[in-house]
Amino acid sequence: YIEKAWKEEKPYIIALPETITTGFTPNMPQDEFYNMVEPLRGPSVKKVCALAKKLKVWVVFPTYTKGKKKNQVFNSAVVISNKGEIKGVYSKTHPFPGERGWTTPGTTVDVFDIGAAKIGITICYEGDFPELSRILALKGAEIIIRPAALLRSFEIWEMTNKARAYDNHCYVLGVNATGQDAGGNCFFGHSMVINPIAQKLAQARAAEEIL
Repeated sequence: YIEKAWKEEKPYIIALPETITTGFTPNMPQDEFYNMVEPLRGPSVKKVCALAKKLKVWVVFPTYTKGKKKNQVFNSAVVISNKGEIKGVYSKTHPFPGERGWTTPGTTVDVFDIGAAKIGITICYEGDFPELSRILALKGAEIIIRPAALLRSFEIWEMTNKARAYDNHCYVLGVNATGQDAGGNCFFGHSMVINPIAQKLAQARAAEEIL
């Protein structure tokens, strides 16, 4: 899909949905999940780094990453440059209640300069909270990218994306998963781009789609 998006749209940056390598809910014991999850510089991230370098495109690559302590798993988004380098990692600071059984909260909130703009990242449930996006805006974020596996309702998804854009006078790119995960949860897609005055510039459908 990264290659397909590049061929069709020639984007500057490509953003993918939350926990794209495994799906959101692991539906297995925590120690088994910990053993399965890759470290930050594991095979999946290395593969995307090589692809980003080949295509000369920035990529926001959301994946669970293995921590240094036993059973420590972070819900992360890796920012990969158009030279194939890891420019930063954001780990979800506000895990969804059901996710807290297997996810360790991150502790930092960063803004990344990708050349064309400064971006901040919130992951799924975090878009519900005005404070996190406000911190990113105060740190200079012009675009907030929100990878998600959101399953509550389209109304909540649309409202919070528009609210965070309007609150902070920035763009919001909401990238939501589709289909089922290992726990049987069904995600509804409808990725969208919102401008600083809460206008929807584009919206995907419920199926897998490049927006």
